[in-house]
Amino acid sequence: MKIAVIGGDGTGPEVVAEGLKVLKASAKKVGFEYKTKDFNVSGDRYLSAGGDPEKPSIPIISEDEIEEMRTFDAIYLGAVGHPDVAPGILEKGLLLRLRFALDQYVNLRPVTLYPGVPCPLTDKSSDDIDFVVVRENTEGLYSGMGGFQYKDTPNEVATQIMCNTRQGVERAIRYAFDLCRRRNDRKHLTLVAKNNVLTFAHDLWWRAFNEVATEYDDIETDYNHVDACCMWFVKNPEFYDTIVVCNMFGDIITDLGAMIQGGMGVAAGGNINPAGVSMFEPIGGSAPKYTGKNVINPIAAIAAMAMLLSETGQNTGDEKLTDAGRRVESAIRSVTPKMKSQSAGKMGFTTTEIGDLVAEAVATAE
Repeated sequence: MKIAVIGGDGTGPEVVAEGLKVLKASAKKVGFEYKTKDFNVSGDRYLSAGGDPEKPSIPIISEDEIEEMRTFDAIYLGAVGHPDVAPGILEKGLLLRLRFALDQYVNLRPVTLYPGVPCPLTDKSSDDIDFVVVRENTEGLYSGMGGFQYKDTPNEVATQIMCNTRQGVERAIRYAFDLCRRRNDRKHLTLVAKNNVLTFAHDLWWRAFNEVATEYDDIETDYNHVDACCMWFVKNPEFYDTIVVCNMFGDIITDLGAMIQGGMGVAAGGNINPAGVSMFEPIGGSAPKYTGKNVINPIAAIAAMAMLLSETGQNTGDEKLTDAGRRVESAIRSVTPKMKSQSAGKMGFTTTEIGDLVAEAVATAE
């Protein structure tokens, strides 16, 4: 297995180092070989190359680097965001650039409350919060279609087009059905949309969802308006098993999901192309104020490594990788109850010590 590693900005390289530590332990335990290559794609590089800190001026990642990444099995990303670069420049220049270039059409976000992690919801435990969100990742309002008329005048008009194609919608829906079928015994898939208001774009989602559902008789289907979904996340998260959702709404509800699972510091995600190169990352930001202090929580980055192993194994048919992913996930669950907090500097352990604990749990498990 070949992994392209992008440490990125701030504490990104620190948490990535712990994920790679756990990868090494899992490879030794399960018995598979891997190679990694570091790619220096960061805000520091952008600035040192003469990039404008206020507006995009040069590429964040080159075409040659993207072409080289196509030869890897997966990409492992730390964090994106530099205090001296305006928000959006690095995120669009790297994250969105790779998503579109590599056709990573699914954003996969598990929402799992690990044992011992405090939940902001009363009387909810790890038994209640364990679902996954399949977010369409390359269309909708994030496709970049739109523009200005009469800009900077009193008559200015700004448009942003929610572009949905049958192919794009259906492939995300099919991925969700397949994931729901293999994920567990519940086999319950919920479409989240707003078809009572978005009567064109989400009518397409509604029709495609119901048509594909006829091919999956073993899966129970349901529908939520997005506002109702947010309510149920807070009131009864145990209702959910697998969710499929459009790009914009998925971006919103997955951050709400991260909070009910204990915060952005424990949330991991994957940008998936089942037939190509996928990218896995912790969801929390670069946290520049903690850089170099060995206090940042690496659990999300280690969980992203577990996803990398599981998804790469699933997509390539390599059972050793899927086994390794399960083992890393199990090891995380054994470590989180030992932590005093999930907040940086309050964990009761350093960043490297948390990585050591998870690696040791992988190595010593039966």
